Amino acid sequence: MRASPRDSRHAIAGVSVVDTITICLDAMSGDRGPGVVVDAAATALAAHPNIDILFVGDEEELARLAGAAGLDPARYSIRHTDEIVTMEDSARDAIRRKKNSSMRVAIDAVKDGVASACVSAGNTGALMATAKFVLKTIAGIDRPAIISEIPAYRGRVLFLDLGANPDCSPEQLFQFAVMGSVVARDLTGVRRPRVGLLNIGVENTKGDNTVREAATLLADAESINYVGFVEGGDIFNGVADVVVTDGFTGNVALKTMEGTAGLIAKNLKEGFSRNLLTRLQALIASPVLKSLQANLDPRHYNGATFVGLNGIVIKSHGSADAFAFKHAIDTAVLEVETGMSLHIGQQMDRQ
Repeated sequence: MRASPRDSRHAIAGVSVVDTITICLDAMSGDRGPGVVVDAAATALAAHPNIDILFVGDEEELARLAGAAGLDPARYSIRHTDEIVTMEDSARDAIRRKKNSSMRVAIDAVKDGVASACVSAGNTGALMATAKFVLKTIAGIDRPAIISEIPAYRGRVLFLDLGANPDCSPEQLFQFAVMGSVVARDLTGVRRPRVGLLNIGVENTKGDNTVREAATLLADAESINYVGFVEGGDIFNGVADVVVTDGFTGNVALKTMEGTAGLIAKNLKEGFSRNLLTRLQALIASPVLKSLQANLDPRHYNGATFVGLNGIVIKSHGSADAFAFKHAIDTAVLEVETGMSLHIGQQMDRQ
């Protein structure tokens, strides 16, 4: 297989423009195997004429799958490795004992400039630890955070941290807010994204010392459009474009959202399939039901970003199908095109 090219760039009026973006895919770490990754890559290549794909994993199997999927050999390459980080591996073992894993090699490709971003459906803890170990954090950022879009009333909201940092200081929550604001600006085009801090109430006296001290930092920062405390129900009602919390609370909230969406979908399906009349009602309501399903379908939001790193790493859900994994690739492409990591570094320099 051909060697994976570095991104081709040229400058227009002093601005670096990416001609061809190389996205590195950890093809072996997900629950569903490399077939899903290759199928997602095929769809992504068709949707993005400006990208190439670097697969990392078993070369023989990936070459066979790529051929079966009809991938253009000029637009992909394969880096062979037969080592995999499993869901049972600790972060420590992933870093120390599996230096030739598909996960590690994919992240190394970003560090070495061979790829502009990597996408993996592997072990979250191992992926975060390895990415931080290899890429390091942006100056001014203590810890990377996990951020993702979630559905909200008439749009979407960016939510962080989703599990990387169970315990946070006020300063770290402030850093998350800065990063979330930059991400929202780059990905949604909102010039002054509204940032809310998740709390048990909106009153200034509510919450523990960490949350209240973080609120003071945010209120004093001119660069942050801080709108105050938000409660759990406010996450979805459009009062903020970015919601900030610690990783413990964020992960519990995210899993609760996913479970609630699944419960709604299951109850609707059972209710509308109960008898002939309800099936007829389902047929009449099908346009609304399809719209609801699309809005709540977690596959449309797959692809969480590890923000705060010197490089772009996207975490796909481990059980993602090809549709969902392709969305994670789309997220990687968009972040490269917008220069998000660079913008976070620039914003931190201004604080």
